[in-house]
Amino acid sequence: MSARGAETGVQPSHAPDLAGAGRSGAARQAARPVTAIVGVLALAVFMSSLDLFIVNLAFPYIGREYHGTGLASLSWVLNAYTIVFAAVLVPAGRWADRIGRRRIFVTGLIGFTAGSALCGLSPGVPELIAARVIQAAGAGLMVPASLSLLLASVPLPGRAKAIGTWSAFGALGAALGPVIGGGLVQLSWRWVFWINIPVGVLAVVLATRVVPESRDEHTRGKPDLAGAALLAAAVGLVAFALVKAPEWGWGSARFVAVLAASLACGGVMIWRSRRHRSPVIELGLLRSRTFSGTFAASILYYAAFGAFVLNSVEFLTGAWHYSAIRAGLAIGPGPLMVLPFAQVVAPRLAGRLGGPGRVAVIGCLVNAGAMALWLAQIQAQPAYLTHLLPAQLLGGAGVGLAIPSLLGAGSLSLSPDRFGTGSGILNMARQVGTVLGVAALVAILARVSPDPITTFRHAIVLVIAFFAAAGLVAAILLTGRARPRPVPAAGAAAAPVGESR
Repeated sequence: MSARGAETGVQPSHAPDLAGAGRSGAARQAARPVTAIVGVLALAVFMSSLDLFIVNLAFPYIGREYHGTGLASLSWVLNAYTIVFAAVLVPAGRWADRIGRRRIFVTGLIGFTAGSALCGLSPGVPELIAARVIQAAGAGLMVPASLSLLLASVPLPGRAKAIGTWSAFGALGAALGPVIGGGLVQLSWRWVFWINIPVGVLAVVLATRVVPESRDEHTRGKPDLAGAALLAAAVGLVAFALVKAPEWGWGSARFVAVLAASLACGGVMIWRSRRHRSPVIELGLLRSRTFSGTFAASILYYAAFGAFVLNSVEFLTGAWHYSAIRAGLAIGPGPLMVLPFAQVVAPRLAGRLGGPGRVAVIGCLVNAGAMALWLAQIQAQPAYLTHLLPAQLLGGAGVGLAIPSLLGAGSLSLSPDRFGTGSGILNMARQVGTVLGVAALVAILARVSPDPITTFRHAIVLVIAFFAAAGLVAAILLTGRARPRPVPAAGAAAAPVGESR
């Protein structure tokens, strides 16, 4: 790779012709491909995260259209997406490393866009659920490929800012889901899905023109498809158990049986991964203190985040009796804090404090503090500006600090040939955590109480506990002084992070 390609992190064939240009002009032009790549990848993760939460406000409208459909059936409009998304992430990351990250990314974009169109055209609930499965499979392909493309395309000096942008757009998509959904459902709940079509088509066109292909050149042998199927089954079963736990009971025989089946699938997958030449998961990743710490902290953090978003919608529409669009607008100011803190504040703090792990701890504590402030202020009488808005603004700042810092800490232990696999595992933590948090929240909100404010207080305590636990795990495992070293691929000496392949 030429010096020019090394500066941009893109192969020379994708760099503009700089012959005869001045050094400053060359630097500006060389930065454009990386900026465009980050923009396309951030757009894709925004779209997938938006869809994960936008259905929260569309759900009642879907139920009204399909009369006679029980709540148990309607719940799978939400659950099917989350479970399939979580199950596909890690195998997709592994395939992206080997087959080609851009190829998997574009395939996922096409699947997600097609699934969105089918969701909007669905004549009934069974068809809608099936379309959501297609949509989730597409999202599961494109998200880990998106992050691995970013890591492969952006050189190390600019990677913290790029990760901040990527993760900020993911957090914005999740937090703005209720905001955008509240407006779209006024037209029709189908627009919640149709809005993805023009965005998805644009992202496919830009990705094929702007994003360079990259793959893992070290891995040999055919991917372990049986191991991938076992991993998908293990993740899908545990997500299914968490979703059904409020209905079955956390100690019921069915809940325990499904968890046992998940553990059995996971155990066989680990056994295969130790022996297969091209395993679906490189077990060396999980032996890294930094990577495993990021994985655990991410599960806890996203459990809090998922419960927080849904609890906010339920409180505003249930306790304060806001309309869907008013509730969405009331949630909006918090997400506005995410981007500046993720792009500017978090990278600068990481440089001053000695790494993103310490910034992740601060972000978790800021989020816990924001929820504690809301717990002290919550009341039945609406008082948005004085009681809820301050907590939302503080919470948005915490999200902007925590999410990119967790991803940044996890990526430090990834060698270039592990970008796809590692990205899939970290994104799987996000989905499993979201399912865990939402399931626990639903179990609390389902309890009948004469005082709904007391119930919502219990829910806020749950969110605080998850945020605090994530901060504790990050403080223990992600704040060491030693710089994490990438774990080389089995049987190959991988290049250090940031070097071209």
